[in-house]
Amino acid sequence: MPNISNRALHMPPSPVRKLVPFALQAKQKGIKVYHLNIGQPDIETPETALNALKNIDLKVLEYALSEGNIEYRKALTDYYHSLGFSDLTPDNFIVTNGGSEALNFAISTLCDEGDEVIIPEPYYANYNGFTSTFDVNVVAVPSTIDTGFALPPVEEFEKKITEKTRAIIICNPGNPTGYLYTREELQKLAEIALKYDIVIISDEVYREYVYDGKQQISMLDFPELAENCIIIDSESKRYSMCGVRIGCMVTRSNKIRNAAMLFAQARLSPVLLGQIAATAAHQNDGPYIRAVREEYTHRRNVLVDLLNAIPGVICPKPRGAFYCVAELPVDDTEKFAQWLLEKYALNNETIMVAPAGGFYSNPELGKKQVRIAYVLKEEDLKRSAEILKEALKKYREEFSL
Repeated sequence: MPNISNRALHMPPSPVRKLVPFALQAKQKGIKVYHLNIGQPDIETPETALNALKNIDLKVLEYALSEGNIEYRKALTDYYHSLGFSDLTPDNFIVTNGGSEALNFAISTLCDEGDEVIIPEPYYANYNGFTSTFDVNVVAVPSTIDTGFALPPVEEFEKKITEKTRAIIICNPGNPTGYLYTREELQKLAEIALKYDIVIISDEVYREYVYDGKQQISMLDFPELAENCIIIDSESKRYSMCGVRIGCMVTRSNKIRNAAMLFAQARLSPVLLGQIAATAAHQNDGPYIRAVREEYTHRRNVLVDLLNAIPGVICPKPRGAFYCVAELPVDDTEKFAQWLLEKYALNNETIMVAPAGGFYSNPELGKKQVRIAYVLKEEDLKRSAEILKEALKKYREEFSL
């Protein structure tokens, strides 16, 4: 038998997908599963994007440019100009196969084996996978549910900085918590980055979906970070088109961009068809974004209010994205989530949640928490909350909690 690399052996499993076999088994038994575990919206993709794919008039589906085709990068430039960043040009963008590849480019550009990145936790679980791929170490700074997962004190970040520190990674608004960073919090991070000459990698793929009259503040709002900032963006959640696999890496730094381009060239090119769809989606997208934001606001309000009405459940109301982290009155949400799929059904229905341990560097911190995505329609969210309420009663009785 061939040997498997240590890198593969230490690759962390996805906390979102590792319960999939149990969900498939439940479905094979005829049980309906409400998927609250994954950020796959049921919102329809913009018609402009779908029509662009249907009406492609090409004789050859050729390689795209390694940095992305100019038509799409011009669309991105116009979009960022509309956000107030009028200094950006198409040369500030490297188009990637999803936001995931943009994160890979950013980490591989900045870090060598054994280097460190600091991340406030809980954080997007795939950050573990991206860093593990390059033998980069995650140094976590815990946030807590009692503050709604606000940014930890800046002093906690400074305590973690060493000669191996290359970047701080944030997600704003956040996955999995939905937390929206304030300008004051981001200003403190900017000052740390400049003080220690490290880079802020800001994952802003949920930028459009913020609520309660708030507005997302981008790290691009801090021009002093021109050489110390990378933005990660994606069309997946903005336009409910996760399958087109189109994102981008944005930076004002020529040094960083030129280095990242070497990785872009090595993987040849980003998806051509995805760029065509994404370019079209950006055209006159205001009404679409406003309608989707209104729908997510409603879904958030419905779900979070129902969760907090369940005895023993604690769920801060998120200000952005379409996730929340809830603390449940159970002994272990990993065990509970599997039990929901293997042993429990209410009128032949159950739910699938993502145990939050996988969103922490120390899984014990998330042992009683789950991430829930409110990407389903209202009636499904209401039914899911009802199932969760009854399941918690049954689980606590069965295990004498």
